[in-house]
Amino acid sequence: MSFGTAPSVPAALQVYNSYLIDPEWQTKFSIIWGSCLGASLLFAAPRLIRSIRDGRAFTGLFGIKEDWQERGKYEAVVTRKNMARTAYSSPSRLVRTVEGIISAIRSIALWTLPGIGLNAGQMFVVLAYLIIVLICIIMDSQLMNNSNRAGFLALAQLPVVFLFATKNSIVSLLLGPGHGYEKLNYIHRWSGRCLFLGAVVHGSLWIRNHLQYNIQIIGAQKETSGVAALGVLCGIVLTSLRPVRKWFWDFFWVVHVLGFVAFFITICYHTIYAIPWIFPPLAFYAADMLMRMLRVRIKDATLTAVDSNMTLIRVQDCDTNWIAGQHVRLRVFFSGRVFESHPLTIMNAPSNVTCLASQSSAESGRGIILGARVTGDWTRALNNYADTEGKAAQAQNALWVAEKKKAISNDDYSSISDQSTLLPEVPVQVMLDGPYGGCSLDLGQYETVLLIAGGSGATFTIGVLDDIVGRCARLGRPNNERTRRIEFVWCLRSYGGISWFTSLLIPIATVVAECPDLDLHVSIYVTCLCNPEAVPAIPNSDVLMLAQRPDTSKILLDLTTTPRMKKGQCCCAGGSDGEDEVPRDHLARDPEACPALVDASAKLQWVGLGGGVAVCASGPGSLTREASNAVAKLSLLRSVELGGVGLHTEVFSV
Repeated sequence: MSFGTAPSVPAALQVYNSYLIDPEWQTKFSIIWGSCLGASLLFAAPRLIRSIRDGRAFTGLFGIKEDWQERGKYEAVVTRKNMARTAYSSPSRLVRTVEGIISAIRSIALWTLPGIGLNAGQMFVVLAYLIIVLICIIMDSQLMNNSNRAGFLALAQLPVVFLFATKNSIVSLLLGPGHGYEKLNYIHRWSGRCLFLGAVVHGSLWIRNHLQYNIQIIGAQKETSGVAALGVLCGIVLTSLRPVRKWFWDFFWVVHVLGFVAFFITICYHTIYAIPWIFPPLAFYAADMLMRMLRVRIKDATLTAVDSNMTLIRVQDCDTNWIAGQHVRLRVFFSGRVFESHPLTIMNAPSNVTCLASQSSAESGRGIILGARVTGDWTRALNNYADTEGKAAQAQNALWVAEKKKAISNDDYSSISDQSTLLPEVPVQVMLDGPYGGCSLDLGQYETVLLIAGGSGATFTIGVLDDIVGRCARLGRPNNERTRRIEFVWCLRSYGGISWFTSLLIPIATVVAECPDLDLHVSIYVTCLCNPEAVPAIPNSDVLMLAQRPDTSKILLDLTTTPRMKKGQCCCAGGSDGEDEVPRDHLARDPEACPALVDASAKLQWVGLGGGVAVCASGPGSLTREASNAVAKLSLLRSVELGGVGLHTEVFSV
């Protein structure tokens, strides 16, 4: 005898089982963001493959290395003054057109508004992520009666927060060079804020229901631990705001690390459903710590206080395994400050590429060079230590020289080296963690390169300049580098700042001056009339006094416009043939004597269009934002004509 099917409860009368339904939305959310990440990695695969082929990918994965086999056999740079131009194959018109179209599409993502700190592409990622989170929280949920869905989605975001927080992330490796943790950190910040949003929605609605039905909020373990977890998370978010990070970095870091430990403990007491979501963040963090252990090096180094605003750190016995533009986390063991680690950009290329071993260079060509601008307590203490110890060493050396001169005859004076006039070097030991980051562009794939920096941001642009000049002028374009023209722009507040990196710029510019197939011009813009006599003689350079920083878009436009200055129109060179361009060697170095010299096109040999343009900007946020907008505008209008316009920016801020 059959009684038919069992009766079913109508959907309107069913009780919402959040512990059954909401975990399904956690899974859906994880699938969505995982799919988006996979699509991004697939889109970046061609660039990764190209960087693997060129040997740039995964460089520095296991730290900086010393070349033990070739130690003591280092060969200085041999310039090729009398050699003919190096022949290299130019990409086909179809390839240049495709690169131009892709560059024009990407340019939309480069537009940046002031005060936001994100470009259009990054804002799209953040908004898409926020929309996905809100949909997963709101859709088919009963938040007013049961706010568990928001709590479940907050837990589901923990893997995202930690994946983009670690310095050694698998995502950074698969995206290719130039996509280090500092470029992806905005996803960490905004996913953390979305996590906080879910926790606040869950906690506030839960408290509202308890107040509505007169239920005790603090008492049972679940309620008490939940309130504690929300309070800890609130403290983490408030201390992560930019003003706190900028002015109280140490406090922010301690609260950030200890806060998440406390959050993990309290959230596991709050709900057993949190435990599975704790393991992925712990795995990401453990992998990061392991990779840091493999990258750490302890080296001998020297400190040089160039002036009261800049300290140069020369780390010895470092030869290879980094690429131009990468940075290291540096600890200097001095005055008991052994626990402070700071990011500093490597200012030179590896020893087999660098131009700093040329005959005109005072550098050895081995090791790495770092520059620390005095901006906070640590950099000020480092500069004071280098200055104090350096002066003591200078005085001791002067005393030793004086005693020796008294003990010998006047004829032997010349055999004694008096180094009291040189900048003293103070020996220290340092710990290196890295390298990280790097330039996302392979400058060798572009005919024209614009490097623009503000202040200490030149540490990045000098590093990539040394690399591309070394590859073209010293190594003879081993990877078929196309680069022919380089405009190096440096904006400073005073003339005295030029001396910071003179020992690096002069040998690089000297190597280029003797290379027939590469052209470099250095433009230094000073916005304050201080120490105008402190201007070093850098080959093919101009130092200009301006009331404000030059317009990046105008510099870029001038570089990509066919030069109109002819011999008959320029006061720097004579001749009746109005069709010939002015040779670089005939140009004056005084912009006041010839107004045409203000334009970069008058100082660089014209090579035509279609070979691509690369722009690297480093310095304050205002400079990089201006460069991003200038490249976006140029790429959108003329990308196909120019053969593609690439951009990489480095913002020197927290």
